[in-house]
Amino acid sequence: MSYHKRNKRRLSPVALCALLGLAGLVSKASAADQTGPNDTPEPPFDGGRFDNTKPKHDWSLIVGAGALYEPKYEGSDEFEASPIPFIVFTYGDWLEIDPRGVSVTAYKANGFSVSGNVGYETGRKHDDGDRLKELGDIDFAATVGAKVAYEWGPVELYASVDQTINGSESLIGKVGVEYSAPVTERLMIGAKAEATIANDKHMQAYFGINAAQAARSGLTEYKAQAGLKRVDVSASATYALSEHWLVRGEAGVGVLTGDAADSPIVEKKVQPSISAFVGYKF
Repeated sequence: MSYHKRNKRRLSPVALCALLGLAGLVSKASAADQTGPNDTPEPPFDGGRFDNTKPKHDWSLIVGAGALYEPKYEGSDEFEASPIPFIVFTYGDWLEIDPRGVSVTAYKANGFSVSGNVGYETGRKHDDGDRLKELGDIDFAATVGAKVAYEWGPVELYASVDQTINGSESLIGKVGVEYSAPVTERLMIGAKAEATIANDKHMQAYFGINAAQAARSGLTEYKAQAGLKRVDVSASATYALSEHWLVRGEAGVGVLTGDAADSPIVEKKVQPSISAFVGYKF
């Protein structure tokens, strides 16, 4: 499943902005190279004394939309396509607002960073699949969390923990490694591997079946305990069409493990997904 439903981290929007900025610099450099060797440049005009405009803000905004094709619920063997709005706002190198929520970087030095975030868990509806019909809904809920990361060139190692407030009352931890780097002045590629660990409440809410649910649904009563829930790998590509427009595609696959994989509600352990987006950077 995608970050839209699992709150997963994707290729950093800051990296997207960097790619667009790089493309703009290259185009400007190419224009400068066309100046003839015999052309005498005019002395620069000192406009600073006459410029009353405010300095540029240290912010970036990307607005776009796309589509996502993924399993109907975690463990389903049926797929659905859904439209996805895409809005990313960053301020400096400490604030980021995107479809996952709000992230604030409290510390960043020598490759290390510590950040806090507020997001959400979408929950699950009983009509998402035949095996869920008598299991009830899992409510939408807010999440709070923290993340520690270390960047080594194009590679980032990270660990995060998120607590759901109400809803499933999940406590989820993630550890992973992500690579992202430009291939050309317009093309950036990325790859990621991530493991997800969940507490008893999350596992029981999403994969367990209590006595009452078993009686209603006819499924076997099942107790899902804390542990490694799934392992995901993904690859992405982002291409700058111009100084402002970009397109991005991503394909990934997750594999349910442990008590999640053995749950009676799981129809398929392997969970692939694919998404595509078009965005405009202001």
